[in-house]
Formats: sequence, structure tokens, C-alpha cells
Amino acid sequence: MLGLGFTDRSLTEAEVQKLVADSFASKNMDGKKVLCIIPDHTRTAPIDLMFRLVYAELAERVEWLDFIVALGTHPPMSDAAINHRVGITHNERSSLYPKARFFNHHWQDPEQLQVAGTFSSKDVSELSGGLLSEPVSVTVNKMVYEYDTLLIIGPTFPHEVVGFSGGNKYIFPGIAGQEIIDMFHWLGALITNPMIIGHKYTPVRAVVDRAAAFLPMERLCMSLVVKGTD
Repeated sequence: MLGLGFTDRSLTEAEVQKLVADSFASKNMDGKKVLCIIPDHTRTAPIDLMFRLVYAELAERVEWLDFIVALGTHPPMSDAAINHRVGITHNERSSLYPKARFFNHHWQDPEQLQVAGTFSSKDVSELSGGLLSEPVSVTVNKMVYEYDTLLIIGPTFPHEVVGFSGGNKYIFPGIAGQEIIDMFHWLGALITNPMIIGHKYTPVRAVVDRAAAFLPMERLCMSLVVKGTD
């Protein structure tokens, strides 16, 4: 995907629209099943704008255009809360955006999870720099296996557990199961916050990216750098 930004101002809506259009111009999205992974209300970003622009760009091209909230261990969002997150009303959901379907992630429901792969003791020791060694089952919301493309849409901020949020973190732990989520947070705690936050690449990020590598489908990301409220 393309990148554009300024140090002295924010992008205009027209500039963001062009970025979205240009990003997909060279991608063969026709007839694909696309699952967009978006943050819940705890993350500050113009998800309403991104929802409108992505829908306008893809709705007529793809077979499915679904949205799942990367809740991690956060509680599910109501329909009203999801509507507010993407900036639409109840009536607009069916009248203006009929192709969009919305889902919550349920991290403790085994019926909604599938094993993507396993980290062996050797893998865990290598990834953690010897801090951990127990093997870990890497589970993810099984919905992802129904799609050709995962499209991550969300902000990137300094993060106390990973270093920086964004990217594959919207999958692990965003739509992951408990075992990998517990391992992920425990490793961050062992390394400690001062050694993690604001660092571009950390052992925890290595865990996230290695887990995402188990997934066979295409992964795209619209990573937003935001300032202020939105």
C-alpha cells in the first residue's frame, strides 16, 4: 500500500480518498471475499471516514465486504456502538451500506476459534530471548479462513506491550484466542514497559508477526498515523 503524510498538517479527506483509490488500483480485488479488521472504541482514529472510503472503493468489486472488530479481550460491542464506530445510523446500515456485515470477536469461545499453528518450545525460547519456553497453540477467529483477503484498518501508536500497535497486532491478539494472548502479554510484562514502549521492533512484535505468518490468505494494511482526537 502507498504512503503519504505531512509534518505540519493532516491529510484532507480528498487526499485520503485518492490514497485509498490508488492503493486498490493495482490490486485485483474483483470477486474476492474481504474481511476488514477494525479497532473498537478504545482506539482513536477516523474509522468512520475509512469505512466510507473503503466501502465506496470495494463494495461493487468484491463478493463479500465484512467487518470484524478486533476486540482482543475487550467486551463485545452492541450494534449501536458499532454503527457509531463506523459513523453510520441504523437505517444507513441497510440503505446506504447493504453489503457490509459486522461481527464481534469472542476470544474465549472455542466454537469461534481455529488453530492456525503451534509455537514449539524452541520457537518460544527463540522469540522470547529465553524468557519463556512453554509451547503455545496459536488460535485465531476461524472466520478468517472463509476470506481471500484480510484488510487491517487502524491506527499505529506507541504501545506498552508491543512497542508500537498496528499491523498484524489487529489479528494477534485482536482476533486471537486466549493462549497466544496470555503468552503475548506475559512476555511484554517480563521485558517491562520501559524496554518495550516506543520501540519499533520488539520480541513481542516478533511473536505477533510469526503468528500472522501462519495465515495463508492475503493480508493488507491501512495503517493510520493520527494526532489529536481524530
